[in-house]
Parts: sequence; structure tokens; C-alpha cells
Amino acid sequence: MFRHPPPRGRRTVGLLATALVTLSAGLTAVASTHPAHADTATLGELAEAKGRYFGSATDNPELSDTRYTRILGSEFGQITVGNTMKWQYTEPSRGRFDYTAAEEVVDLAESNGQSVRGHTLVWHNQLPSWVDDVPAGELLGVMRNHITHEVDHFEGRLIHWDVVNEAFEEDGSRRRSVFQQKIGDSYIAEAFKAARAADPDAKLYYNDYNIEGIGPKSDAVYEMVKSFKAQGVPIDGVGMQAHLIAGQVPASLRQNIRRFADLGVDVALTELDIRMTLPRTAAKDARQATDYGAVVEACLAVSRCVGITLWDYTDKYSWVPSVFPGQGAALPWDENFAKKPAYHAIAAALDDGSPTPGGNCTATHRVTSRWQGGFTAEVTVENDHTAPITGWAVTWTLSDGQSVDHVWNGALTADGQNVTVRDAGYNGTLGVGGSTTFGFRGQGAADVPTDMACASGQPSRTPA
Repeated sequence: MFRHPPPRGRRTVGLLATALVTLSAGLTAVASTHPAHADTATLGELAEAKGRYFGSATDNPELSDTRYTRILGSEFGQITVGNTMKWQYTEPSRGRFDYTAAEEVVDLAESNGQSVRGHTLVWHNQLPSWVDDVPAGELLGVMRNHITHEVDHFEGRLIHWDVVNEAFEEDGSRRRSVFQQKIGDSYIAEAFKAARAADPDAKLYYNDYNIEGIGPKSDAVYEMVKSFKAQGVPIDGVGMQAHLIAGQVPASLRQNIRRFADLGVDVALTELDIRMTLPRTAAKDARQATDYGAVVEACLAVSRCVGITLWDYTDKYSWVPSVFPGQGAALPWDENFAKKPAYHAIAAALDDGSPTPGGNCTATHRVTSRWQGGFTAEVTVENDHTAPITGWAVTWTLSDGQSVDHVWNGALTADGQNVTVRDAGYNGTLGVGGSTTFGFRGQGAADVPTDMACASGQPSRTPA
């Protein structure tokens, strides 16, 4: 298992994607092979071989579940304390500190030889009410004292600290937290300075959601980090939370990771899950697996992307259904601790070998014309792998009343509402960054598929 901060500078190549296994819970069976090494090694071991860590967040209530803790302690090289390092737990009243709950998680990780990320020192949420009542002239001192006390308590035991969490709005403006209102823009830099003084060795991170792709929010974080580096503010990394939606992994993820790395900071994917609209289906599982493989591949493609952490590893303890009604099944293990296709996609992406179905290409759908009772559409297939691919297949589920009666530049097979279009032979080989298109004529409403997935390494088939 991974025990120490990962070494830098090792670029990886030859990534794999999804290897599907027979689905449980009455879903349609989808089978494939994946490398033998991935069968025997844990995700933590596979990541360690790449100079990364692969971890899971956890929370104190589930630690009484022995089946859960057995997997938690054996599969992962890193643990994040999901809740009980937050301010409401560690300083519930001013000047009174309590690390009992956090220590339970850290002790467990240490007993398993796992590294630990600290989460989080300064956040607008999960604050005890007394913080809001601190006079403006005192809050900077209170914040510094809190950071100093907590970081000093765990000094030498953690590899990373999420120093400040979620300080920006979607449009790139500063969130109007109590710290922003009473201290001003300088509070983030002051938080990092206090953390560095308390532990010179822990890597210090800014952490946020919806900064995985390039856009106004990630641009604002980028400019802040760039400014901090120029000013000598001690920031070591950026945490991209990566609470994602199946079929909506940002196309600019790898580019975004790289641009932050080019500033001279590490990047970690700190809270990864990929949710879907329930109920689960084989097609949705395949889409999710492809996405997990693509996320892992994006991290491995940038040497300063140092690790990936799931926001817990099993659907049994996922936060998603309580926050996003009708959505869930976001994690690589189901609620019964069975490994889902996403697990094998992660393992395959971490393990060297030839491409397997379920990744290394993307499919983008657009409607080109429509009329009463019918439509035509074009699908662009793009190689987003680091090497050429030979053979591809695009799958999706037709909506009620839809059918496909003609395809060009591809070969169609259908099983009820589940549709697969494979390459036509002459357009099956795509160089790095290369793309091709196929089109089809459909009957029914021109609904855009929500679960379209692309798999490379598929055998080419000539249209009948």
C-alpha cells in the first residue's frame, strides 16, 4: 500500500479504459476482459506503481461497518477525513478544540499504512455559529489561531491540507463568506501562511468544485494561484473536487490540469464521484465506466497530477442521493459492496496494456435536421487517447418511440432500445486527436441521448 507522498515527474503512457464485468442487481450482463495484473493488484497498488496515490474519503459513522472498513483498509493507499476535521467538530466553541473524531480516522489510516489528506481548515460551511459573531477586527486572529492549532496538532502525520475550500462563485467572483466579508481578499493568502508556519512539510492545497474544466470559476482560481506563486504565498497544490455527471466529464479536464501544473503546483482530484440519473442500466454503467477511465487517464497524463480520491467508495454511503434527488449510483462499488464496471475501468486505466472497450474516445451528438416524425443526426468520434486507436463503437439508448432505420459511415446493431454503431472499417483507425463522423436517420422525436458512450479497441465491422 502507498505510504508516502508520491514522487513527481514520472509521465505515464499506454492507459487503459473500461473492462466490464457481469452486472448485478438484475442488470443486463456486459462482459469483457481486463489485464491480469488489475485482477490481483488493488487500486492503491496500481496507482503507487504510477507514482500516484488512489484513495477514498471516509466518515466516522461508517467505521462500525466491518465489511466497509475491510475494503477501505485494503484497497486504498490514501484516506481523506470527510467531515470531522472541519471547524464545527474541531473548535466547536471559541478556544476549545476537540480532535477525538478526527483522530479515530487518522489512527485507522495509520494502522493500515495509509497516507492522510486533511480536509478542511477554512470553509464557509459547517462553521460553528460563534464564528459568525466574531468582530471583524478579531476574525483574522481567530482564523490564524484555528489553523495553527489544528495543523500543529496533526503535524507530521498528513501529506496534504485543504487549507481553503470553495472560496469562489460560479462566475469567478469571491464567495461572500464571513471571512471574505470581515477580512477581505487577503484571508486566503493569510490562511496559507498560517498553515505553512504550523507545518513546513505538509503540502498546502486550495480545493473547489466545478473547476475541473476551463471556465470562469477555474480561470479565477488559476489567476489566484498564479498571483500567489508570484508573491511567494506558500501554495503547493490545487484540489479539483470532481463531483461529476456521467456523460458530462469536461473535455478540457486534461488541459486544465496541465495549465495549473505549469504554474508550478501539484494537482489532485480530491472528491471524485460520477453520478447518474436513476435507475441504473447497463448503458449507464458503461457510460460511467468510460468516464471514470477518462478521468484517471487525464490525471496520469500530467506528471504533477499526484493522486485521486473517491468521495467515499461505495454507493451505500454516498452523499449524492440526499443532495440530488433522483440521482445516485455514483461510486465504483454498489451498495452491496460489489465492484461495478467503473471499478474495472479505473483498474484498467491504472494498469499498462492494450486499449480495451470503454474508453480512449469520445462521441458528440448533434441533430442536423428534423421533420414531423423524424430526424437526422451526426455523431463525431474523437480519439482523446495518447496513442492511435484502431476500432471504435458508440452506444446509446433510444428514447421511447425512437428508432434508427439508416446509418452511414458506420455499422448498426440494435437490441431493443440499446443501439451500437461500430466503425465502417475504413474510418476505424484514428490518430492522436483524430476524429471521424457517422450519421443516422431516426424515427420519432429528435431527443438527444443522455448516455452516449464511446469505446475504443473494438473490432471493425463492414456495414452489411
